[in-house]
Amino acid sequence: MRQLDLLTVNDTPGRHAPSWYAASVAAPPPLPALAGAASADVCVIGGGYTGLSAALHLAEAGFDVVLLEAQRLGWGASGRNGGQVGSGQRQDQSWIEKAVGIDMARRFWSMAEEAKALVRRRIERHAIDCALRPGVIHAAHRKSYVRALHADAENLARTYGYLETEPLDRDAIRLALGTEAYWGGVLDKGGSHLHPLSYALGLGSAAGEAGVRIHERSRVTAIHPGPRPQVETAHGSVRVRHVVLACNGYLCGLEPEVSTRVMPINNFIIATDPLGEDAARALIRDDVAVADTRFVVNYFRLSEDRRLLFGGGETYGYRFPGDIAALVRPNMLRVYPQLAHTRIAYAWGGTLAITVNRMPALQRLAPNVYSAAGFSGHGVAMATLSGKLMAEAVAGQAGRFDVFSKLPQTRFPGGGALRAPLLALAMSWYALRDRL
Repeated sequence: MRQLDLLTVNDTPGRHAPSWYAASVAAPPPLPALAGAASADVCVIGGGYTGLSAALHLAEAGFDVVLLEAQRLGWGASGRNGGQVGSGQRQDQSWIEKAVGIDMARRFWSMAEEAKALVRRRIERHAIDCALRPGVIHAAHRKSYVRALHADAENLARTYGYLETEPLDRDAIRLALGTEAYWGGVLDKGGSHLHPLSYALGLGSAAGEAGVRIHERSRVTAIHPGPRPQVETAHGSVRVRHVVLACNGYLCGLEPEVSTRVMPINNFIIATDPLGEDAARALIRDDVAVADTRFVVNYFRLSEDRRLLFGGGETYGYRFPGDIAALVRPNMLRVYPQLAHTRIAYAWGGTLAITVNRMPALQRLAPNVYSAAGFSGHGVAMATLSGKLMAEAVAGQAGRFDVFSKLPQTRFPGGGALRAPLLALAMSWYALRDRL
């Protein structure tokens, strides 16, 4: 079965997705494509959070860096996502404790806290105008899940000294979110949310100012490994000492060893017309972001101009549906039926990447080739940190990179031909369970 080309099948080459994010920022002029032969210390492949963070940290450490992006900076999931800067890892701490023990779980928690702080520091240091705002509510869509969410919060306070959570009962969450859809939850005051494309473009500007040579519309066609790897595009090549892969869901078979453990899936977001201040606050009183407990998560927040941005619904084939709004809108109306007559102004999709265990896949593919991918919907902070960890590894300080790289990552079953159909079958079952 021939896999469709995710870099071209759903989107117009060289143009950002038709999202509210793209409509609400002034994108910088395109940067020149790579032409001819070049050399550098490091070639970073991918211009999302991971690649831009890696390139920026490497340049600040004195490395000569070339970054190659197949489309535009922030073109992939980094410019299309829900904008949530969540605490911890994609898996909760109790899962991590059972998987790797309490001491390693503390290291994972510490790095996740560093990831949030790193996002804030970059925004402040580079004056990135991305509307960073505090607060994320985790909402229980079943009564039985409330106790587990509250227990997780208690564990964070008791074991990790994290005191930024507030338990919410049914009345509290009804007042906070203006809906009867949830039974309770937890407010994480240490989480936050932002304009994801503005954040990505801000990292790109900072990387360029730090000396990174950035080339857009420069899709990598081959990587020739060795002591001095050569990275090729259609119109040029770069000879380097190190390669950093930061492609996530848009790897497109470039590196099979990553592709066996990282699976692309699609997710979708809609944006309503502006609601006005009073109507918007009737939905989300305190302007926080929200993610619920469904396996196929509903996530939503208010935009700066008071639209509801609502994400939900996944597909496991590679093509986006013809009518994205028709896919996502019913999920929104199950939470907010009062929006039945509200117009959907924007609807867009994007491709992220998941792993079997939902933890990031950080891999050393060769002594001088590194990869980070598979953030499983938890990538704003963790992708930013992963770029830093790869920069550390390139500089010879791989201890923190190896914390993640030693976490076992199971291959997706079925090989190239059957991985996607098997995943679709499994995910469809979980989506059905959400509705039962």
